[in-house]
Amino acid sequence: MSGARGTGFPYLLVGTWSLTRLALLLFVFKVVVFPGPDVTSDVSVIYQGWFEVLRTGTFPLDDVTWQYPPAAALAILSPALLPFLAYTSAFFVLACLADLAAFALLAYAGRRPGRSRRGAWMWVVGVPLLGPTVYARYDVMVTAVAVAAILAGARHPRVMGALVAFGALLKVWPALLMVGVVRRRAWVSAALTAGALALLFAVAMPGAFAFLTFQRDRGTEVESLGSLVFHIARHHGWEGQVLLNYGSVEFLGPYVDLVSTLALMLTGCAIGWLLLWRLCATRFSAHTAADAAFVAVLLFTTTSRVISPQYLVWLVGLAAACLVFRGSRMGLPAGMVLAASFFTVLEFPIWFAHVVGSDGLGITLLVVRNGLLVAASVTGAVLLWRDTASAEAPEGLPGRTARTGETLNS
Repeated sequence: MSGARGTGFPYLLVGTWSLTRLALLLFVFKVVVFPGPDVTSDVSVIYQGWFEVLRTGTFPLDDVTWQYPPAAALAILSPALLPFLAYTSAFFVLACLADLAAFALLAYAGRRPGRSRRGAWMWVVGVPLLGPTVYARYDVMVTAVAVAAILAGARHPRVMGALVAFGALLKVWPALLMVGVVRRRAWVSAALTAGALALLFAVAMPGAFAFLTFQRDRGTEVESLGSLVFHIARHHGWEGQVLLNYGSVEFLGPYVDLVSTLALMLTGCAIGWLLLWRLCATRFSAHTAADAAFVAVLLFTTTSRVISPQYLVWLVGLAAACLVFRGSRMGLPAGMVLAASFFTVLEFPIWFAHVVGSDGLGITLLVVRNGLLVAASVTGAVLLWRDTASAEAPEGLPGRTARTGETLNS
């Protein structure tokens, strides 16, 4: 991935995006069959079922698999924008357009002084590594909003705040983008936008925040970090089961509640570290908001009770936003996320049966994938701390604090 700022049209970049996305469309439209279980059933069965309920003006309150904040309804209803296509076809086209929007933003931002096309290349390479799952979930739409927010923050903090608020009401995690933001205008904009949208949904559609209780009751999903305990325990007489629960394949049985609680405690530790970092950080540069957002989402993804394959598109998008900035310290963690994306498509959907069966191949894939995420999280956190909160500024970085930050653009 070249870091040079090109002046001509990026033919290779655009060509690579076009070919890889054509392949993804061929997979989701089933012109070419991708190995493993059908990943498009979430769209044709679950999303389309929600669509029929949402169009009546209410949320699917009788379905515990509805675990999303209220603005997610807009993503589920979005295929109505293309009434000349069937629901699933329209969804795939819109997912591809969201992918294109993120790519265009990253490529355009990479042309500016002090920026790099490494971010656009990260997106171009990382998304297809995850296979057709990317276009069969609405996470690519949320990620496009998150990328736009990070890139807007440099010049338009109010726009960033509004986009973060909208993203958080789409799928919660974009709220973490604010962890490294120091401009008050961005925070005020985020608060006002979130408040206005939440009030609008609460008044207009019943049950807008029922998802909070549905999320509370989730267990340990078979691809999460904590699941490795039970994958190994099954070989030593553990009497639990693997069942479809709350819309994902989870472990149910003895000690699952304990491991789920420990995962929540790890997430609490991540929150504590982020608060400590924010209190200790004294150097906020152009890339700091992007780096901090990437590290925060890495920490929360890795410690989560659920690590669904589509979560990796969040990390690919935020890593790409980081790499747009030449000064970003996240090159190594971004590489680890790329590697984790490759092992993710191997464990789902290609060899998911081995994961569910807890055999040697399935366990190995999870150990490698989750190990890469742990390594990326720890490495990213250490690099962020050294860049912003260590006693001495890294070589070539001024030791300017946030309070003198007329040069801050995050």
